[in-house]
Amino acid sequence: MSTTLQPSPLARKLGAFISLTDADLSLLDTLQKRRRSFPAGSDLVHEGRSGNSAYILMQGWAVSYKILPEGTRQIIDLHIPGDFLGLHGVLFQSADHDIASLTPVEVSEVSVNDFSVAFQRSPRLATAALWAVSRYQARLVEHLVSLGRRDARQRIAHFLLELSARLNLVGLGSLRDYECPLTQYLLADALGLSSVHVNLVLRDLREDGLLTVRDGKVIFDDLERVVALAEFDGKYLDQEGPLQRKTAYEDRPLARVLDLPVQGGRPPVAAQRDVSGRAAADRSAVNLTAVPLHRVS
Repeated sequence: MSTTLQPSPLARKLGAFISLTDADLSLLDTLQKRRRSFPAGSDLVHEGRSGNSAYILMQGWAVSYKILPEGTRQIIDLHIPGDFLGLHGVLFQSADHDIASLTPVEVSEVSVNDFSVAFQRSPRLATAALWAVSRYQARLVEHLVSLGRRDARQRIAHFLLELSARLNLVGLGSLRDYECPLTQYLLADALGLSSVHVNLVLRDLREDGLLTVRDGKVIFDDLERVVALAEFDGKYLDQEGPLQRKTAYEDRPLARVLDLPVQGGRPPVAAQRDVSGRAAADRSAVNLTAVPLHRVS
């Protein structure tokens, strides 16, 4: 008998790497049975504490962050449905950062033993989970590049495009707009800017006809120009898939949902260079795997 159950956000995400069998999906479903709900502002993981369980975010948004001794905050990452939460606190002796809910959330609590049993039964599922963790690391690398080398306009545009791609992968948002519970203060803490600077840049981007963030929604008014401004190349998100990318939930690979040509072959910024200073090969197109967002202001 066939099932018409909607795939979970995590199933959608892992299915973007490798086609999951019915047995894989059933096993994944068992990992998501122990549900818990938390209101907005709840602490899910505490820095310095160890834990025996991690979470899978099913609904809502969460945030990873660190508080410095003088009281300032650096947001490490934003979490959307389908993300793992608190794996560091399970695998390390203690968590190296805090995680809190931005909105009311629903999570699935998963113990170390649950993961171990599931991955022993399905090496394919274990491989897909390893891909998800590797993808998370790739995003952190890209965030480091933004903080160190992109100006404020590029930084904000790139961040919003990345969120769009991530949301689209798990069946949330659209290519042109999406909802997101971000305030300008949260964006500032995530991007190493002041809230005043974020406000000014968002106003400039809106007045230039590029994008609008208002009433909890991000709208790309001119998507192609935003991609060119940010020099956004979604390959680091690996949503085109290395091996068996086609899933049971999509008619086509998410990777090629949007393939935007860039005028003049390369966005109007400095040419890419490798560590030796040589110019990297030119690219004639920017691939965007998706594009939507939520709330600011």
